[in-house]
Amino acid sequence: MQEREKFKSRLGFIMVSAGCAIGLGNVWKFPYICGENGGAAFILIYLLFLAILGWPILMAEFAVGRGSKRSIAQSFSILETEKSNWHRFKWFGIAGNYLLMMFYTMVCGWMLYYAWRMITGQLSGLDTKGTEAAFNQMLESPVTMILWTVIAIAVSFGICAMGLQNGVEKITKVMMILLIVLMLVLAVNSVLLDTSGEGLKFYLVPDFSKTAENGWGNVIFAAMTHAFFTLSVGMGSMSIFGSYLDKEHKITTEALNVVILDTIIAITAGIIIIPSCFAYGIQPDAGPSLLFITLPNVFNHMAGGRIWGSLFFIFMTFASLSTVIAVFENIIAITMEIWDMTRAKAVKINMFLIMILSMPAVLGYNVLSGIQPIGVGSTIMDLEDFLVSYNILPLGGLVFLFFCTSKNGWGFDNFRKEVNTGKGFLLPAWIKGYMAYVLPLIIVLVYLKGYYDMFSKYEAKTFIMWMLVAVVFLAVVISFSLKAGKKAAGKRKEF
Repeated sequence: MQEREKFKSRLGFIMVSAGCAIGLGNVWKFPYICGENGGAAFILIYLLFLAILGWPILMAEFAVGRGSKRSIAQSFSILETEKSNWHRFKWFGIAGNYLLMMFYTMVCGWMLYYAWRMITGQLSGLDTKGTEAAFNQMLESPVTMILWTVIAIAVSFGICAMGLQNGVEKITKVMMILLIVLMLVLAVNSVLLDTSGEGLKFYLVPDFSKTAENGWGNVIFAAMTHAFFTLSVGMGSMSIFGSYLDKEHKITTEALNVVILDTIIAITAGIIIIPSCFAYGIQPDAGPSLLFITLPNVFNHMAGGRIWGSLFFIFMTFASLSTVIAVFENIIAITMEIWDMTRAKAVKINMFLIMILSMPAVLGYNVLSGIQPIGVGSTIMDLEDFLVSYNILPLGGLVFLFFCTSKNGWGFDNFRKEVNTGKGFLLPAWIKGYMAYVLPLIIVLVYLKGYYDMFSKYEAKTFIMWMLVAVVFLAVVISFSLKAGKKAAGKRKEF
């Protein structure tokens, strides 16, 4: 086994981890659901769930990584007791990382392409129909889609090939700093628009009447769900960075820093988008249409819109590339550990593999558009996103919690000892009951609610079938977690 790499600086760890967490959902989903659910009222509920849901699971992933000094490929094997079966979960997490990159690299390619289109003025002067036609033109062209996906993959793996410190850490740190600067510039421009007040009020002023109108239960679930998914926890994509971390600071503090930076980015994205949409009488929406149809139309109304649009898509390129680079680093580490190969060889193999694996999602919008795997109008990307977001992340989060709190897993005492090593504030002992019982229940609710939201629009027969699938998956994971350590001899492995 090759010598373990480490981050050169604490700032590098925070920036790379935050880069992994900060994804497109921060931009195309958070501002919209925040405004629709009462603005600042929603933000307060969201922050609460970040603290009680996202933060503890992020600590669990970081602790498993730092405690084992390995990726998810070997971390469970190292930390589990002898003869236990927790290590089998690695395949679940590994599959999640590859599945995510099978479609996320394509969307990253979209960002690169749109940054190019904005810079070269290809979208200037278009109205809503024009920007919609431009987006559809891209989706319908397999050559364009393949080209920019391959560019995104090649650039990201090229950075990873330079090593942890000289490639991933150094370049991601620069990208994240530029991302923050660009966001601040764009936010100031948005706030200074003549009619920005209405948009800021919609976004940041608590409107409890709107919250009540939407139903407190729905708003709470929306905040809970987004707080969970925003940190990308559950498949080991964060534990890899814990494995590169020294023990100078407590994981409580390190995880909190990542949560805070992720939240600042999400809220700032709303300040950029919402006032601009309101200023030009354009309804902000969620999803790809916000970024590729609505916002180009907004920029075309602005003075200097081509400049602001170019800066925005450069910022979005950095946001998406930082995630791809971070997950690629995890995939490379997994490959290096399982097959004990060099970084250079792991990069070459996985670059070719991801390029091939990304093709179904790319072609799903054109050549394979007739395949609608989870309902009319769905795409292959929708299926891949569903498998990751609605299954692997929440169910993986459950396994991490059970592993860190169960005496047949790593055990809460070992987990807490790892978390509390270094400078910072202590994780209290009383939190064990919350992490072992209350938090898993919350995740189960998030998981089942995700299935409900996804399939409640279908006819009763289809809806019931998918809810039964959700219950079966959940039962399998819980059963596995309960039985994984039953054959354990009670002796912890020595490495």
